[in-house]
Amino acid sequence: MTSASAAPHEKVLHSFNGNDGAGSLAGLIFDAAGNLYGTTTAGGSYDAGTVFELTPGADGSWKEKVLYSFGKEAASPQSSLVFDTSGNLYGTTLNGGAYNAGTVFDLTSTGGGGWKEKILHSFNSNGNDGFFPYASLIIDTSGNLYGTTYNGGGNSNLGSGCGAVFELTHKVRGGWKETILHTFENNGKDGCYPYAGLVLDASGNLYGTTSQGGGANGFGTVFELTKAHDGWVEKLLHTFSFNDEDGFYPTAGLTFDSAGNLYGTTRSGGRSICETGCGIVFELSPTAGGSWMERILHTFDRHGGADGYYPAGSLIFDAAGNLYGTTYSGGTYHIDGTAFELTPRTGGPGWTEKVLHSFDRGDGDEPWGGLISDPKGNLYGTTYFGGTYGGGTVFEITP
Repeated sequence: MTSASAAPHEKVLHSFNGNDGAGSLAGLIFDAAGNLYGTTTAGGSYDAGTVFELTPGADGSWKEKVLYSFGKEAASPQSSLVFDTSGNLYGTTLNGGAYNAGTVFDLTSTGGGGWKEKILHSFNSNGNDGFFPYASLIIDTSGNLYGTTYNGGGNSNLGSGCGAVFELTHKVRGGWKETILHTFENNGKDGCYPYAGLVLDASGNLYGTTSQGGGANGFGTVFELTKAHDGWVEKLLHTFSFNDEDGFYPTAGLTFDSAGNLYGTTRSGGRSICETGCGIVFELSPTAGGSWMERILHTFDRHGGADGYYPAGSLIFDAAGNLYGTTYSGGTYHIDGTAFELTPRTGGPGWTEKVLHSFDRGDGDEPWGGLISDPKGNLYGTTYFGGTYGGGTVFEITP
């Protein structure tokens, strides 16, 4: 996808009405046929959230179908979904499960358009497990699942464990086994409260963010987990600080470029007029000495213009090296959020930001999740509020 000189066009593909879901906080995924899949935190048959599918029609319209409505066994999915090679869908719910501390679930097609749900793991707040997973899962080439929980952790108590990284692997005789790879400790050094999911590099190392922790003031971290012979070793790549330039409170996951640099956002911080900063887009680059250097690509600012602020979703690249993301506030209408593009400046340092769309409640309000793109360069995402019925939307932005 490349930037177009004309203004991008936004189109609402679906407005949630409560019965078919409401309040999506997650991004979308495609299948091979071009259908879209996502989750809502509420609505559905039991007002506990849904998994939905949107199918494009020949006339340009999209048809929504609820694949599953959550209820007593699991509730309130906050995250996007992931496919395995067999076409099964995996995700997490914040609540529900055997201990009402969240779940990992699987949706399997039963043929004829039906889907069957199965709980793969129920999180437990007993001090030996993480609990309350906000984040999406990732899957490796062996079919193992990785994710984070906002609270708890292995061998911890409620006062010291502030989140975990976990792995789910297939058991030989069926079922899944959970292993806690890392417990974040509220010790003034480690990160705390991971809100976002993980990314894998080619060597199998895991990278992520914590929304708090990482120092005396606890403004968040970027971390790496490397597999060793006796477990996994954590390394903090960056600790955010409140210094009028750096961001803090990162709630989004990370994105790699082809050179191995990491990109992300923080929900607050940066040099701006917002009381605690409007947030930033940052880059982390590995150095020859083994450390990582941070560079701030953009500081959001609501003063005197239509810029967005408070980015909470992950970023994506296009083939030309431009970055795309969302803010859940700001824009032309001040509070409804934006979709933005960051382009490297030609012949010089820095990046140039362009607001692609300002939401206005009628077409959506508060896009918390990130964006995805199709082969034609169209962008797709969700909003938490707004639309025809106020329950949020699925939207498309066309260059």
